[in-house]
Amino acid sequence: MLCLGIETSCDETAVALCRDGRPVLEKLASQIDVHALFGGVVPELASREHLRRMGPLLRALFAASGLTLADVDVIAVARGPGLLGSLLIGLAAAKGLALAAGKPLVGVDHLHAHLLAATLGRDDVAYPALGLLVSGGHTQLTLLRSPLSLTTLGRTLDDAAGEAFDKAAKSLNLPYPGGAYLDVLGQGLEADRDLFPRPYLDNQNLDFSFSGLKTAVATYVAAHPELRLSVMPAVTGPIEAARWPMELRRVCAAVNFAIADTLRVKIERALAGPASGAASLLAAGGVAANSRIRDMLATVAARHGLPLYLPPPALCADNATMIAAAGCRLAAAGLVHDLDLDAVPRGRKVPWDYRPGPPVDSRPFEQ
Repeated sequence: MLCLGIETSCDETAVALCRDGRPVLEKLASQIDVHALFGGVVPELASREHLRRMGPLLRALFAASGLTLADVDVIAVARGPGLLGSLLIGLAAAKGLALAAGKPLVGVDHLHAHLLAATLGRDDVAYPALGLLVSGGHTQLTLLRSPLSLTTLGRTLDDAAGEAFDKAAKSLNLPYPGGAYLDVLGQGLEADRDLFPRPYLDNQNLDFSFSGLKTAVATYVAAHPELRLSVMPAVTGPIEAARWPMELRRVCAAVNFAIADTLRVKIERALAGPASGAASLLAAGGVAANSRIRDMLATVAARHGLPLYLPPPALCADNATMIAAAGCRLAAAGLVHDLDLDAVPRGRKVPWDYRPGPPVDSRPFEQ
């Protein structure tokens, strides 16, 4: 089965082809340079960029792959959660292609696709699996009984881990996207574990709230204004940590520790509770590229004797390969949508509202 995936949930315009759940080719247009001018994503600009780039990306994808729309068996698109205007651009493109070519349409839960990205190209994943999703807008723990059977155990109540990274970076006047700078600048240093709180741990649930950490960092920087860069540096190449002030780097290391250790506590709480029967651990989402978090996950997995599945950093961020791969699984199970498929903005749960259809021909996936 050849699936075309389309991703426009935030500020990455991406299209990709997957065959039987394995990547063939992806074309992606980043909007970082556009939004860096404003220190964060501007929804209206994101929508306009998606509209401008969608056609050229699709043409480039098919030209580079040597395939055509006629070769595609199913079209998958991220339907949410995300920025509504951005999602609508992708949905319009996917519906138009599906209607013109007479292909099945699959709307993919963006968060579901992120979790499955950790298993991309692997048939040996042990289920049930405890999945950690950490991104700019979402932090949640999910129990995956199979690739298509998920139960959410805990979720973000306010600020997600990615938002805590971004807002800490803004407090320090670091360039956008700030999370990547906090990660690199904090590497190689022993973190001060008492500098910032590990938020929302004085409970027994599995939900997350990073608003307290965001406030703690902002308060600390306000009391130590020398930490805040007077001018946001223009960085055009790799970040060279040694060139940055040591006190700033120590703050970055402390933020990385506070977030990673908060995630660790909740993961171990889940493994001792509702996910006690988990046979593996996986993580995904943009923040899953953070080196401190990846080290923490490896330590927890080893402590519990669990295999760990992590996507490569390129597949942690929003991408269309994960949408196409999830579309392959859903279509192979006969789960598709009609052309009245709607977008689901951030803040709403994506419904499992697939209509049964005949399974699209595919090699069987390991469950």
